[in-house]
Amino acid sequence: MSGHYSETSSIYKRTPSRDYSSMIDVEENSGLVDLLDNSLDKETSNPSWKLSLPHVLAATISSFLFGYHIGVVNEPLERISLDLGFNGNTLAEGLVVSICLGGALIGCLLSGWIADGVGRRRAFQLSALPMIIGASMSAATNNLFGMLVGRLFVGTGLGLGPPVASLYVAEVSPAFVRGTYGAFIQIATCLGLMGALLIGIPVHKIPGWWRVCFWLSTIPAAILALAMVFCAESPHWLYKQGRTAEAEAEFERLLGVPEAKFAMSELSKADRGDDNDTVKLSELLRGRHFKGIYFFLIYLWDIYECICQCYLVTGFCRLPKVMFYSRVRFAVVFIGSSLFALQQLSGINAVFYFSSTVFKSAGVPSDLANVCIGIVNLSGSIISMILMDKLGRKVLLFWSFFGMAIAMVVQATGASLLVSGLGTMYFSVGGILLFVLTFALGAGPVPGLLLPEIFPSRIRAKAMAVCMSVHWVINFFVGLLFLRLLEKLGAQLLYSIFASFCMIAVVFVKRNVVETKGKSLQEIEIALLPQD
Repeated sequence: MSGHYSETSSIYKRTPSRDYSSMIDVEENSGLVDLLDNSLDKETSNPSWKLSLPHVLAATISSFLFGYHIGVVNEPLERISLDLGFNGNTLAEGLVVSICLGGALIGCLLSGWIADGVGRRRAFQLSALPMIIGASMSAATNNLFGMLVGRLFVGTGLGLGPPVASLYVAEVSPAFVRGTYGAFIQIATCLGLMGALLIGIPVHKIPGWWRVCFWLSTIPAAILALAMVFCAESPHWLYKQGRTAEAEAEFERLLGVPEAKFAMSELSKADRGDDNDTVKLSELLRGRHFKGIYFFLIYLWDIYECICQCYLVTGFCRLPKVMFYSRVRFAVVFIGSSLFALQQLSGINAVFYFSSTVFKSAGVPSDLANVCIGIVNLSGSIISMILMDKLGRKVLLFWSFFGMAIAMVVQATGASLLVSGLGTMYFSVGGILLFVLTFALGAGPVPGLLLPEIFPSRIRAKAMAVCMSVHWVINFFVGLLFLRLLEKLGAQLLYSIFASFCMIAVVFVKRNVVETKGKSLQEIEIALLPQD
């Protein structure tokens, strides 16, 4: 079918998921068990990945925009401050860069409810809207206030887009290529960063070029909004809404007609344990009995507990058996939040921030240094795409964090008094490149792919919102405190602390992360359901 299915269409009768479950019971008795046993063989021999590829590529435009807007002010910031009259005001310059984080946190917190409320396609379109408005305001403004408001709008769109992209890619991809498609998100982010760096090169030679940099970003945002008109809606979301006929039709678009009924039967089996179609945020952490200000205080305490337990204790012992509150798994949300927090506490943003200074001390121009970092990051992301569905998510995460720990030790050695002269340069530059490469191999792309896979469909969108909000909060504090910690502790001790967090992540992944390679989302959910 070439058209898409309107979400307000009255053509399809809303069929409760329980009714559909009974409809397929007859098929289960006539060979569905054999299909389950041989599902992986069917998928790997069926070229249905071609059907879902255009939809995945359209979704990754949001990740490209994420990378672009993160890097778009790096090179032009000096020229922007001169043109808008705040040159030399380090606070204002810092706000132009970091106000996106505030907007991103807002967008991220809302992403789960938006994705569940209006669907994945409409959520993409809603993320594109503030990016278009914000980029236009930033490009047209003549004062600092307009720039800050524009960047805040852009940040809101940036916070909304990546969680929805992770959800959408996981839900529309065939199991045997879901890891490969999930790596597209990281690759698109790298391409966006490199695109912003390359487009910003003429900014010191052409007056007002920074405005062009912002105007150009409205084009992919508009393409994203338009492309979603023609893309398939997530069958998982449609099924949760009771629109089973539409869900099956979208499966046919994404997987092919022969696979659609089998996918629906798996979806129905995974759905049988749920009592409700909606979930409250409080259920993700404590159950149904905490509301209002009490829940807010408990939520803040939970974040504190997660950080303390995960990084000081839990990394060295197994998580307790999964605790259930209204049949929602606290443990998977805890694991997801911890992975994103460990990703940031590994020091990745500190490395990106400090890399220009290190390369400059080695005699490498900042433009060339940024290109080198971008190429290494992109190369690692491409390698992870190739290996994701061969080695698995857990293997890549484990060795990625281990390699990052080694890279941090190399950088700490370079910063010590034991190494001087050319040795310092080689250790520092080599450590940075090794760190970025190993990060891109696993710690960068895997959490955003793994978490939508292990979250039950009923909580998937909201759980992603919670986990990525932890990502943005830790990101903010690492960025805020890095320079002060560097001044107080010194580079050697600070890099050693980052290496310690990487090793904690290694043990945490080894003990608590499950492998999802080659399994459908329904198979993963069934496996994680309690055995009554």
